[in-house]
Amino acid sequence: MNKELLKRIITSIVLIPSTLFFIIKGSNYFIFFILLCFFISSYEWYLISKNKKYFLPGMLFLSFSFFTFYTIRFENFGLILTIFIILICAFTDTGGYLFGRIFKGPKLTSLSPKKTYAGMIGGYLLSMLAAGLFLYYYQIENEFYNFYILELKTFIIIFVISSISQIGDIIISYFKRLSKKKDTGKILPGHGGLLDRVDGMIFAFPFFYIFSKII
Repeated sequence: MNKELLKRIITSIVLIPSTLFFIIKGSNYFIFFILLCFFISSYEWYLISKNKKYFLPGMLFLSFSFFTFYTIRFENFGLILTIFIILICAFTDTGGYLFGRIFKGPKLTSLSPKKTYAGMIGGYLLSMLAAGLFLYYYQIENEFYNFYILELKTFIIIFVISSISQIGDIIISYFKRLSKKKDTGKILPGHGGLLDRVDGMIFAFPFFYIFSKII
């Protein structure tokens, strides 16, 4: 096991339970957590986009993204929905990383040279497995369970959110390349910056928020 992978695992062991703590506790704990994440992400965005014409649009998008994160958490069934979206994004990223390293193969896009077709498929598979098991375990009664029962439409939603997450990852990678940076920061050993870790989520939450309002 190389040092970078070991750092990634250790960071995840610390990051996952601490993130879940703030999300589950809600209230002022969650508000503190989301503000902290927003300020760190904004600073990292500033570092890779300062003096660029896309700095302000990026900041506006980040603000909207964290607003949707906050709003979804405090809506009906918000805790379950928030964990559901995070699980999809996290396992999309994990599946992409593992399958990409194991199977390698053709590159997905020049915008993000490390992305492969194997990684894309791995992202879909692991996100569907994780989110499916999560919903099966939390068989919530009434409205939530009736809507999110494990049917084809559920896996379509998971597939779409996973796709949005992967697109978000590629978009942030593209901006990192423009600024000639490997990572958005160094706050998370093995992962890079916080923006590296949440790049898929900052696109997935706005999508789900808009999608839920439309339907």
